[in-house]
Amino acid sequence: MSLSPQWLDELRARTSLSTLIGKTIKVVRAGREYKACCPFHNEKTPSFTINDEKGFYHCFGCGAHGDAIRWMTDQRGLPFMDAIKELAASAGMDVPAPDPRAARRAEKAQSLHDVTAAAQDWFVEQFAGIEGAEARAYIARRGISAKTQAAFGIGFSPDSRTKLKTALGTGPRAFPEEMSIEAGMLIQPEDGKRESYDRFRGRLMIPIRDQRGRVIAFGGRILGQGEPKYLNSPETPIFDKGRTLYNLDKAAPAARKSGRIVVVEGYMDAIAISQAGIAEVVAPLGTALTEAQIEKLWTMVETPVLCFDGDAAGQRAALRAAHRALPLLRPGHSLGFATLPTGQDPDDLIRASGVKAFEAVIEAAIPLIDLLWRTEHAAAPLSTPEQRAGFKQRLKALTDQVTDGDIRAHYVRQFRERHDELFFGTPNAPERRSFGAQAARQGGRGTMKNGRWIAPPPPPTDDARAISAGSGDILLLRAVLAGLLRFPGEILVHRESLAGLEPADRGLARLLDALLEAADREETVETKRLLTILGDSDVYNMAKGLLRADALHFTFTGDEADRRRAQRDLAEAIAVIVAMPRIEAELAAVTRTMAEEQDDAAFGAAFARQQTLLKLKADLAARTAELAQPQDD
Repeated sequence: MSLSPQWLDELRARTSLSTLIGKTIKVVRAGREYKACCPFHNEKTPSFTINDEKGFYHCFGCGAHGDAIRWMTDQRGLPFMDAIKELAASAGMDVPAPDPRAARRAEKAQSLHDVTAAAQDWFVEQFAGIEGAEARAYIARRGISAKTQAAFGIGFSPDSRTKLKTALGTGPRAFPEEMSIEAGMLIQPEDGKRESYDRFRGRLMIPIRDQRGRVIAFGGRILGQGEPKYLNSPETPIFDKGRTLYNLDKAAPAARKSGRIVVVEGYMDAIAISQAGIAEVVAPLGTALTEAQIEKLWTMVETPVLCFDGDAAGQRAALRAAHRALPLLRPGHSLGFATLPTGQDPDDLIRASGVKAFEAVIEAAIPLIDLLWRTEHAAAPLSTPEQRAGFKQRLKALTDQVTDGDIRAHYVRQFRERHDELFFGTPNAPERRSFGAQAARQGGRGTMKNGRWIAPPPPPTDDARAISAGSGDILLLRAVLAGLLRFPGEILVHRESLAGLEPADRGLARLLDALLEAADREETVETKRLLTILGDSDVYNMAKGLLRADALHFTFTGDEADRRRAQRDLAEAIAVIVAMPRIEAELAAVTRTMAEEQDDAAFGAAFARQQTLLKLKADLAARTAELAQPQDD
């Protein structure tokens, strides 16, 4: 039987060494590595280290050293081929057949990296060329900078059946057609009679890299009409979709520094979040998070945070990941779950409210046990004894999936405590952890309703009081209107957001309407022309007064860099002033829900959302105060 070095390297890469060894001995995380008492000699102080990144273990006491295969042969005592077969089964790999051609196939598979690398270079060239105009316009609309585009290698595939095929099959880096098909770059019709053709056509191209940074596949987002909207490479000898996480090559080093990693739904979400300054973000590739991907995440941090959309599809994906994680749980390792506001993806939230708003969502993540409790509690009515018994049975079915005995015991106890408190207990019982009791502790006196405490929201911060009183937002709105008078071209850029504003000050409201009307009539307008359009009226006089208030923000000295800075500040101020009424409205709605809600799980969800909104409101209030301050020039 021929096992090529490339195949063995792939087997090692797909095996989490700490997980493998952790099935036999107790391992504890220590920074980037894991430690344990060495199984090869008797010791009381751990000197046995496991390094998942480098794929080896080492004992500083007895000198034992090896990789996953060596562990199976030396510690487990398996013959070499038995060890290989067991590891391959766990990794989902087929052991090569005893055929000399297997070695040649493995070598050929290794060279597929050259095919994908060449395709990536070509896609980037097309993006920068004449045909890439639509792709460049799309990423500009999405707010993706040129720096981000280059960092992530975003490219473009022309709407052609043969251009990539020709590029890969000619020139100094020509590849056989069969190799391009095997790499997933071309499609060979099943009848075998028609010629192969380009898989990706008329799409924005996102390269998918392995942890070493090598391009192994692509995701393509269609430009214009058509289905599917997103298209990924098929599985190939170098691309296993269920074991690959998008952006892992960049996220892994960042996760080791920050101590966290965030999982989002798609690669465009990951790109937007990374551009906002959060590098430790990854995404699965069009599927629910798999067991292999969860294990991969645990090699970097102990509690990854899954951040999915608040819609039904996003919550189903979160719940599937939760159920898949249960049998895998081990001491210290779990998942956190954060939910985005309904109707918003990470890009929407960051654009509207800034990266701090997204950070607040992540910080409000709930533990795995809370997600499971809420889901099962809301799954069916709980009015009759039979329904309540069914609820208890569903909780038991969850705990039965946990294979670790200690963790299962803790889950059983916490579920029992919550269940008993919900149906038999009082909200002030010691050591209770229901949402009602938590709210009572966090919210002060509150009121009793339906056997649980309903706490009032925490008192607002000074900045939040200023916003509620209308002082900070009025100052900022005046500054924004002055900025728009100085940069009339920005009115059309932000027209949709500005049109949704309803200023309490009638004069400012009339001026805003006049600016929107003027911009609609004239596509390009300068400050002097804009003042002429406003005419001799109270609106004109107000505009002149705002322009004379040179201490306000969004002024510039004439220097181009200073001008761009003022425009960036203006855009942020508009985002802040648009976001605040939305947050106020949602906060009012969720507070009403808390007062009226009969369902404990729904109350808990409303309470968590209230806390997130209050933090967002305070952050926006603080930023409003900064932006509305006079400029120190």
